[in-house]
Amino acid sequence: MKGSGARLGGLTKELRAQWLDTKSYWRDARGEEFERRYMEELFASVDRAATVMEQLDKLLTQIRRDCE
Repeated sequence: MKGSGARLGGLTKELRAQWLDTKSYWRDARGEEFERRYMEELFASVDRAATVMEQLDKLLTQIRRDCE
């Protein structure tokens, strides 16, 4: 689970950087709408998923300890 979370975090960081670069060229109402409609929601969803993945990792670690 940790590897997946780290990979997701790295890919999201890369996507954010690419989006910021794109955003500097795409400065009209459509670009703002795209950011609000898709990018903000995507980043918020990824943040929530990362939090859940961390919680699952802690839970799985505890379950493994309890089963030893």
